[in-house]
Amino acid sequence: MKETIQHIISESISVKSTILQNEALLNTIDSIVKVITKSFQAGFKVQFCGNGGSAADAQHLAAEFSGRFYKNRRALPSDALHCNSSYLTAVANDYSYDDIYARLVDGTMVKGDVLVGITTSGNSGNIVKAFEVARTKGIITIGFTGSTGGKLKELSDYLLNIPSDITPRIQESHILIGHIICELVEDAIFPG
Repeated sequence: MKETIQHIISESISVKSTILQNEALLNTIDSIVKVITKSFQAGFKVQFCGNGGSAADAQHLAAEFSGRFYKNRRALPSDALHCNSSYLTAVANDYSYDDIYARLVDGTMVKGDVLVGITTSGNSGNIVKAFEVARTKGIITIGFTGSTGGKLKELSDYLLNIPSDITPRIQESHILIGHIICELVEDAIFPG
């Protein structure tokens, strides 16, 4: 059992070490911090979407912006699109589960807003459709995926494709990078 625990921790460290050495990925994180900061400063919002554990991560990261990260400061306009269960179940029932995020993006987001989609495969149908709608509206898209990027690779203005194909290791890296982004955006908007 101890060897298995050590192996899992080692695997997680290895993925993060690979990210640490990946200049292109680090530059993408830097670019995302700048684009989210600029969007918030211009009065736009940042919305998140995901499924399962990635929905939990979406809600977690949105709360870091709308609540606080380190600093007592004003709330930033950010939410996770799955939080209205009545809407979610109605649209999934009346249309399709693949439509749940696309309809919200179409109805509530505008050019200048940022949509962050979290999907380890990059192929979640509801996130792909949301990104397709976002593209038509001039909404900035940020994909958090696994190694290949999946279908989101072509639909993301900024792609954080974690160099792993193991779902838990990808999710661990998503939350690490998400926290980095939240911390740096908060510091840029609320210095001191």
